[in-house]
Amino acid sequence: METWKEFDANELTHSAAHHLLAIHELGGQYGGWARVSDIARELGITRGSVSINLRGLKKRGLVDTDEHHMVKLSVEGEKFVAGLTAKKMALREFLQEVLGVTEAQAEIDSCKIEHLVSEEALAKLNEFLVKWRAQERVAITR
Repeated sequence: METWKEFDANELTHSAAHHLLAIHELGGQYGGWARVSDIARELGITRGSVSINLRGLKKRGLVDTDEHHMVKLSVEGEKFVAGLTAKKMALREFLQEVLGVTEAQAEIDSCKIEHLVSEEALAKLNEFLVKWRAQERVAITR
């Protein structure tokens, strides 16, 4: 079976996804822009590592830079972060509320899974959560 090869077919690596999330978070402080040094501090890595990763993200059209080496998410980068955030929230809710995983572990596991899950699986997970929430409301009112 060749399924294991699908892991490498993901749109972005876990590291690249976290670079985008860091830019998104830091961008709120600087009008959408983030400094390489702040991204490095946020991720606990060197500025050089950030610069290397940013080259790939820029090549893919997910980030923009200015003449001062400030970085911000492109429109496509914003879309990617929004999708990633939606996946993480749904996964965290499923793990914590449905399966009863602790909050701390649900945060860790949802982070590990968020960039690997397909849009199809996310849609089905969201359908399940809607039905599950409705069942929970019915059970509470009884």
